[in-house]
Amino acid sequence: MQPVRPPQPGNSRVVREMPGRVGDLGLSSAQVFRRRPRRGFLSRSRDGEGNTIISVTPASPLIPGSGPRRSESGPGIAYMAAGMFLFSAVDTQAKFLTETLHPIQIVWTRQLGLLIGVVVLLALRGVAVLRTRHPGLQIVRGGLAASSATLFIVAVSFVPLADAVAVSFVAPFIVTVFGALVLREPVGLRRWAAVTIGFIGTLIVIRPGLGVIHPAVALVLLAATLFALRQILSRVLSGTDRTATTVAYTALVGSLMLTVPLPFVWRWPTTTLEVALLAGIAVLAALAELLVIKALEVAQAVVVAPVHYTLLIWGTMYGYLVFSQLPDLWTWAGALIIVATGLYTLHRERVARRPAGG
Repeated sequence: MQPVRPPQPGNSRVVREMPGRVGDLGLSSAQVFRRRPRRGFLSRSRDGEGNTIISVTPASPLIPGSGPRRSESGPGIAYMAAGMFLFSAVDTQAKFLTETLHPIQIVWTRQLGLLIGVVVLLALRGVAVLRTRHPGLQIVRGGLAASSATLFIVAVSFVPLADAVAVSFVAPFIVTVFGALVLREPVGLRRWAAVTIGFIGTLIVIRPGLGVIHPAVALVLLAATLFALRQILSRVLSGTDRTATTVAYTALVGSLMLTVPLPFVWRWPTTTLEVALLAGIAVLAALAELLVIKALEVAQAVVVAPVHYTLLIWGTMYGYLVFSQLPDLWTWAGALIIVATGLYTLHRERVARRPAGG
């Protein structure tokens, strides 16, 4: 047996990397321990054959508050529900403003609240927040986020809000497909069946060829596809980059990307209502993002993820109260199929990730 060598001076990797859980805040186990060894962490002993053994025994958490804690499902669900409610309010205001303002201007304003938060973060923590091992992927992810949001806002200017929300729920199924094809994630027969049935539910909502829903619903499908690609990149980046880093790049890249065409479509708001709605979009979108992040911080992703489907409830409510639009029976039937299969897909993912014997 070869003697175990102690870490070299200045080596910042004292614990082997362990894969982070999908859906966490992006802070992997490797990132928690990626600190310089401190006094009291290393102990040296010898076994019966005289070989040196180096033990790593942290006396306290390396990150304050990062020790083991119980998942708070109740507060997490409440945070996520509040975030979905605010996101739906943002979409409603955006749909209303598309009657007078260009969608790019509306999405740029939506990004503004998040951008201000990131600027404050950079002022407090410095440019170290932007340190990433995959700058290209971060830039692509930011572009996908901005493009997805823009396509959705363009679509809801023609399509009823509840219908657009129902069709957007196809995104988790697309994530499953991309996860299997791109990340080589194992997908069992039951999940493939759920994905197929979910796509059938989407076809029931859209009813292509019947002229029931505006053709702009295709933009919702494209937006859902871009959102799914964004989620795939999030899974890749969560193992190396912090959530703060990913959020910062999303805000900076998205804002820069939308600023390029902004001068060609900008129109100064002319009424107090337009100013108020634009300000509301910026503030509520940023607050909703923070609530979702907080939900994932205090509770497991598999617990709060189903709350995402409450968007259909809020979208229907806002659509009726503001635009006097209600989904028809076929839309409800298709939406229920999509939600049911989506929840089942989440359940199967939770089962697949459950430790053996746990």
